[in-house]
Amino acid sequence: MNFETIMFYVFAALIIFSALRVITAHNPVHAVLFLVLAFISSAGIWILLEAEFLAITLVLVYVGAVMVLFLFVVMMLDINLVRLREGIWRWLPFGAALAGLMAFEMIWVLGSSGTSGGKVAIKHAADYSNTKELGRLIYTEYVYPFEIAAVLLLVAMVAAIALTLRRRKDSKSQVVAEQVAVKKADRLRIVKMQAESRESGK
Repeated sequence: MNFETIMFYVFAALIIFSALRVITAHNPVHAVLFLVLAFISSAGIWILLEAEFLAITLVLVYVGAVMVLFLFVVMMLDINLVRLREGIWRWLPFGAALAGLMAFEMIWVLGSSGTSGGKVAIKHAADYSNTKELGRLIYTEYVYPFEIAAVLLLVAMVAAIALTLRRRKDSKSQVVAEQVAVKKADRLRIVKMQAESRESGK
């Protein structure tokens, strides 16, 4: 057993442990931190697979942006943990069935003949760039699925904004046409006042 295999099992154990702690932790902040640990461990496995670009993207996007946002939202909201745990046993059979289905799919995919199980890993040259190879595949062989995924993400973003947008009656907005057409007499008024002396001020 070489060093890469040992590190793979270490990262895999960390992912399983942190994923279990995400769903069993009583404190939501601790659950978010364990999810960060799971993402970092997944990035470690991607580094072992020579996918450094994906690993860095996972750390920067999910750990550095999304999970920080989740952490701030969880810490700012006053979450009622007692009410949150109500009905957890009612959804336990559904969750167990879904977890079993996902485990079956992973075993089926990894055990199929189309995967690279049992094959020797290809050693690339020192000047090999997985970022360049990933870009070549995305913009040549998988350009249409990539564009469809981008359009779906754009539609989802617009739909989320439209669903959360609320029109308030007391909200004020700028009217650029009225601001441009304004005149000095509309905004400025000169008032003549009688000058006061020091004696009258006393």
